[in-house]
Amino acid sequence: MLLPGKIWRETRRRGMEGGGDGGEAWQADWDRVIPERRNGVAQRGERVSPVSFHQQRMLDITGDSGVLKEILRDGCGETVPPGASVLIKFSGYLEHMDRPFDCSWKDPKLMKLGQDITLRGMELGLLTMKKQEVARYLFKPNYAFGRMGCPPLIPPDATVMFEIELLDFLDCTEWDQYVDLTPEQRDRLPLEKVLKVAETAREFGNYLFRQGHFLDAKERYKQASSILKHVNAKEDELNKVNDAKLLVFLNLSFTYLKLDHPSQALTYGEMALGLDKKNVKALFRCGQACRSLSEYERARDFLIQAQKVQPFNRDINNELKKLASCYGDYNLKQKEIYCKMFASLNSISAEEDSKLENNNEEDSTDQEAPSLVAQNPDDQKKETNL
Repeated sequence: MLLPGKIWRETRRRGMEGGGDGGEAWQADWDRVIPERRNGVAQRGERVSPVSFHQQRMLDITGDSGVLKEILRDGCGETVPPGASVLIKFSGYLEHMDRPFDCSWKDPKLMKLGQDITLRGMELGLLTMKKQEVARYLFKPNYAFGRMGCPPLIPPDATVMFEIELLDFLDCTEWDQYVDLTPEQRDRLPLEKVLKVAETAREFGNYLFRQGHFLDAKERYKQASSILKHVNAKEDELNKVNDAKLLVFLNLSFTYLKLDHPSQALTYGEMALGLDKKNVKALFRCGQACRSLSEYERARDFLIQAQKVQPFNRDINNELKKLASCYGDYNLKQKEIYCKMFASLNSISAEEDSKLENNNEEDSTDQEAPSLVAQNPDDQKKETNL
């Protein structure tokens, strides 16, 4: 696979093997020195553009040579359906240019066919691709920017080359149809179709979650949860519905943890446990939520249950270590609080004892004074003389 910004470096490298120095020079040297490598594209001395070189081995997917395709890496699974949302990386190049005029390689984009993609050739090309496929395309002007081009970046009648990697796609057909239905029509849908719609909403949530858009992901998961909540399933279909609900509840629990809302995370984690009481992910996320809520005993109970199911799970064991550390810090803080509390109580008690002792001393002085007066020798003499 060619890296972004190097879509024609392969051709350029071949030119440099013949002594080219880059730019226009490498093109001339390539044409002059190694014409045999071009599979008869041109005779010696004839100038050949990289576009002309590549199009000789490309597949015509429109029948009029308007869109040519070369697969650089095979994909897997089914091809992209019409109306799907595609997650792609791409680089677009003009002829004789080594740098792209448009590139999303560092920032993959989720785009909906028929809405977000403006190049007709790109949309037609994507409809032939599978997940993980990498392909190179040539778009003639009527499948790209037309006769007028897009000044000043794209000249008139420009043939452009695109390298596209299809990372993933979401079939939105069922979802688009479901949104347009009335509540009565939705209730009459077959279960399999409803489950597919809910799964599409959940997959959108997963994409948003991976991009770090947790609030948007939460809304998608809520949509999936709402769809599954109103499903009227028969008894023999309940397992399928519950399996779908379990995945959504786990996603919501994890998302609320990311949003720093542990109480909601705990709620959805317990809802997941209501469907599968030994689900390790649910137990783990409930433990994380309880730790964030400082409910350390409950957190320990959840994590110990998870550890019993998967004793060598590194995440569970690390979470138990975090819990032990948090619990230790909590105990130290509680100890400090109690020490301060008892210290203030001891101080108050000491003050009261001191006051009580002072009062007792004053009382004893008052009681001893009369006897001291009676024992005065002068008074005794006066009494004798009388």
